[in-house]
Amino acid sequence: MYKKKVVVGMSGGVDSSVAAYLLKEQGYDVIGVTMQIWQDDKDGKNSDAGCCGLSAVEDARRVADKLDIPYYVMNFKDEFKNKVIDYFIDEYMKGRTPNPCIVCNRYIKWENLLDKSLNIGCDYIATGHYARVSLLPNGRYALKVSKSALKDQTYALYKLTQKQLSRTLMPVGGYEKEQIRQIARQINLRTANKPDSQEICFVSDKNYAAFIEENTGIKPEEGSFVDASGKVLGKHRGISRYTIGQRKGLGIALGYPVFVKEIRADSNEVVLGTDFDVYSDSLTADSVNWMSIEGLKEGESLRAKAKIRYSHKGEYCTVKADTDGKISVSFDSPVRAVTPGQAVVFYDEEGYVIGGASILNSGTERKVKAI
Repeated sequence: MYKKKVVVGMSGGVDSSVAAYLLKEQGYDVIGVTMQIWQDDKDGKNSDAGCCGLSAVEDARRVADKLDIPYYVMNFKDEFKNKVIDYFIDEYMKGRTPNPCIVCNRYIKWENLLDKSLNIGCDYIATGHYARVSLLPNGRYALKVSKSALKDQTYALYKLTQKQLSRTLMPVGGYEKEQIRQIARQINLRTANKPDSQEICFVSDKNYAAFIEENTGIKPEEGSFVDASGKVLGKHRGISRYTIGQRKGLGIALGYPVFVKEIRADSNEVVLGTDFDVYSDSLTADSVNWMSIEGLKEGESLRAKAKIRYSHKGEYCTVKADTDGKISVSFDSPVRAVTPGQAVVFYDEEGYVIGGASILNSGTERKVKAI
């Protein structure tokens, strides 16, 4: 009897390890693959950098041996640099805050891996992401939030296309994290107690400004901290060191707490304000990817719950289609730190991803007064 073939992207962590095990138990012909996208074999740099480190390859290989499945390493270094690294640097240079995991998921972990997998005769790819893939009554595929609300990763997957979703399996999405670890312990996987990766894999020390300088040769240019009226408050150390809502590490003391309200790349200014000042009741976004619906026509609107960052619990809003493929979002209650470059992702009442987009700017500040 023909077994459907699935390539499992194995990061060397417990989730993808158990994903491979679950799919084998379900009767699939499983092949394990680790994507070599950033690690450098020559100098060992970033050897322990989460899902991209060299240690991940060794852990994944040993898990594959334990599960008795074929295992390969595929080199996507060039694709990763062109699609993810260059984008990351470019966005920070423009005063925006990128989300490289979203871009990596869309173009590397899915587009490149899926294409290669289909070319070798596989039917699906699979990952250890906490999300669920569903075929809806309207004929479209959509992600649904995972059973583990705290681990749900649908926000970072909103860019996936219909073709990609139709060829994707996410077996751990119906489990809680501790259940996954328990399964790993029961079958004696070496990754059972391995900590989750937290940082951006290619900047493990979180010093983004130093990474950009190292890879571009361009030293961050000092500029001015200003208030909303343009009054100079002090000097900053380069716009790539800051993000909207940031308080720590500003290097300025005004006698009261201040936060980054806006980054003006054209004038090399970082606007500071109070915590109250970083709340907004609307935003504009572009590069929309609709998932559970085909889309909105210009002027049409819908209700949704929106997340503006991975850790955001979400806020109810009205989404309206504007001209030139842009959308405007009006929140029922003000949200904190709307950040250009980050994503806004929309969910329906059942937890399905309606779609998402890249934030261009925040709208009006909240109209209520601080208490």
